[in-house]
Amino acid sequence: MTNRIDIFKRKEDCCGCSACYAICPKGAITMLADEEGFEYPIIDTNLCIGCRKCINVCPIRSICK
Repeated sequence: MTNRIDIFKRKEDCCGCSACYAICPKGAITMLADEEGFEYPIIDTNLCIGCRKCINVCPIRSICK
């Protein structure tokens, strides 16, 4: 079973730009659509290497990992 967590403080803070998804060197981030169709990132902690590229690329700095 894959351990997945949200990577931002509040889903509402995410702008849905997918920059974190695009920059992840391990493919640990996927975009998941909520019930309204808004896509937000989640991280697979089994793949994450802790490089913090997702945090650095976030345009609104809402990522809390």
